[in-house]
Amino acid sequence: MEANNAVNSDKKEAWGGGGAKPFGASYGKMMMWFFIVSDALTFSGFLAAYGLTRFKFIDSWPIADEVFTHFPGLHGVHAPMYYVALMTFILIISSVTMVLAVDAGHQKKKNKVAWYMFATIIFGIIFVGSQAWEWKNFINGTYGAVKTENNHILQFAKADGVDDEGKPVYHQIALADFVHVDRKDERIQHNRENGLWFEKEETISEYSVAQIQEAFKADPTLLIRTEKLNPETKQKIVLSRKESLAQLALANQVVEGANLHVNEYGNPIFADFFFFITGFHGFHVFSGIIINIIVFFNVVLGTYERRGHYEMVEKVGLYWHFVDLVWVFVFTFFYLV
Repeated sequence: MEANNAVNSDKKEAWGGGGAKPFGASYGKMMMWFFIVSDALTFSGFLAAYGLTRFKFIDSWPIADEVFTHFPGLHGVHAPMYYVALMTFILIISSVTMVLAVDAGHQKKKNKVAWYMFATIIFGIIFVGSQAWEWKNFINGTYGAVKTENNHILQFAKADGVDDEGKPVYHQIALADFVHVDRKDERIQHNRENGLWFEKEETISEYSVAQIQEAFKADPTLLIRTEKLNPETKQKIVLSRKESLAQLALANQVVEGANLHVNEYGNPIFADFFFFITGFHGFHVFSGIIINIIVFFNVVLGTYERRGHYEMVEKVGLYWHFVDLVWVFVFTFFYLV
């Protein structure tokens, strides 16, 4: 008995090189869209987890304007979010150059495609380099802090006049601004040369807890700035001098910068999410740069010109626009909200 096989009634083969194309898209484009949708769901899950976690720990969540304050060449200048905004602008411009490359491909203008692809690659490299620079500053820290026995982060502040309502205004200060006494502990970091047994350990901080406590007691103008937010002012709570001394007495660790375990800016979970989500996005941008470079050389060598179309430029363009769009959401969640 002969089996019944489903046959396309109009005799056209789906995705068979000139035949019927579901949704009017080639097989390659359709697979790129499948990838984009699945990756969008992945990023959505990450950002949703970030949002729920932030809501749970909202009272100790770091303030973005206090974390991302660096700008290349402006050492010591408080520039909150300026460089992050510039990075975002650069990535958006790279999306524009990619649109121009795709449009030039539709017109089969090889040289224009090459130039716009090259510009996209350069902007992408600048963005990834800027992201790495932001990571470096975040890891190294700005001010320094101490961690207490009950895992609270204590920062340091001084009064800086009063506001229009007569309430005192405080500004955060770095450990280097007030710790000038000599370090008294004689801890020596273990290494293979000076020990019978080698054990991995954390890097020794520049200052010791005792050093900081002594310097703090010597300056009566210093106060403790907690990681907790005042729900009314949306600013970190500053303790009285008496409360500051009591809290500082509980300190057992100096925190400089941020990593997966401690964070001088506040809750360490913020650093965990920051490294993971921005790192995952950075990997996507880096992958896009590599793909763009490969496509760029194929354009220069005339591969797509001989094929008679620049569909590969269009497919990599879809991926690049997706990466740019994801950053808009990452930028909004981490830096603006």
